[in-house]
Amino acid sequence: MARYGFTFPFDGLPLHAHKDALQEAERIGYTDAWSYEIDGIDCFAPLAMAAAWTEKLRLGTAIANVYTRAPLTLAISANGIAEAAPGRFALGIGAGSSVIVEQWSGVPFEVPYRKVRDVNRLLRQAFTGEKVVADLETVKANGFRLSRRLAPPPPVYIAALRERMLRLAGAESDGVIINWLGAGDVPKAVAAARAGARKAGRDPAKLEVVCRIFVCMTEDAALIDFLGRRMIAAYLNVPVYAAFHEWLGRGDALRPMWEAWSSGDRKAATAAIPAQAIEDLLIYGDADTCHRKIQAYVDGGVTVPVLNFIPVAAEPQQRAEQSLAMLRALAPR
Repeated sequence: MARYGFTFPFDGLPLHAHKDALQEAERIGYTDAWSYEIDGIDCFAPLAMAAAWTEKLRLGTAIANVYTRAPLTLAISANGIAEAAPGRFALGIGAGSSVIVEQWSGVPFEVPYRKVRDVNRLLRQAFTGEKVVADLETVKANGFRLSRRLAPPPPVYIAALRERMLRLAGAESDGVIINWLGAGDVPKAVAAARAGARKAGRDPAKLEVVCRIFVCMTEDAALIDFLGRRMIAAYLNVPVYAAFHEWLGRGDALRPMWEAWSSGDRKAATAAIPAQAIEDLLIYGDADTCHRKIQAYVDGGVTVPVLNFIPVAAEPQQRAEQSLAMLRALAPR
C-alpha cells in the first residue's frame, strides 16, 4: 500500500510529549498522521506541532467540523497548517453528529449534506486566493480574501456516511474519509464515492479513500468483548451512525440494541450488541492477525488505512506505552 497512517494525539501521552513518537513513526515507515477532535484537543494544534517536528509525514484533520467553526475561520486555520507543512497537509471536513453540534455546542444540526457541500465549495474558492463572494444555501461570504498565500492550497477531503454524502465526496472533493465500518462494508462505501466521481466526469480510481480503523492489539477475548460493547454502544446509538449501519445492512442485527437504548435501558442495550458486530468493527489479536485484518480494508478499496490505537490500561502512562507499542508492532511491512 502506498500510504499508511495513524490517528493522534495518542491516548495518555500529553501533546507536548509527542515529538519522539512522531519522529519514530516517520522513521519506521508511516506516511500519514491524522488528528481528530471530540472533547479533548482541537484538530489543528496537534498538526501545528507535528509540522515542526516532522519532515515527511502527511498531516490531516479527520475531521474539522463544518458547524462548530465559521467557514472562513476554518479556511484561515487550514491555511496556517498548510504554511507550516507545505505540500503535506490535507483538510478533512465533516458534519459530525447531533451530539457534538446541537447537544454540546448549541448549533442546530440541520441539512448536513447541504452544509458540507457549501462549506467545501466556499473553502475551495477561498484557497484560490481570490476574493470570496458566495451566496450559498447554508453559508455566505462577501469580500473575504486570504491575504497570506505562502504555500500550495491544501486538498479538501469530505467525511461521509451513507450514499448521498459519499457521492458528494467523490464528485467534489479530493478524497473521502470513512469511519466506523468493517472491512466487508468498505466496497459498498467506496462504490458510492466512486460513482459520484464518475458521474462528475472525474477518474474514480484517483479518489483517495481514508479510513479510520480501530485497533486493540490483544488476544484477551473477554476484554475485547467488554471494550467492543462499550465503544459500539457509545457510537452506534448516535443517529447518524445508526442510519449508516442501517444502510450498510446491519439494521436487523443492531435493532435490539437501538430499541433498548431508546427505552433508557443502557444495560440491556449493551448486552444486545451481537458478537459479530464487535468482530466486524474492531481489529484485535496479535500483530500478524491485526496486519492481516488491516490488509482486508485495503483489499476492499481503502487507499489510506489510518490506525486508531485503543489502549486498555487504567493509568495514562501505561495507556501511552500501549499506544506506542501498537504503533511499533503495526508499522507498515
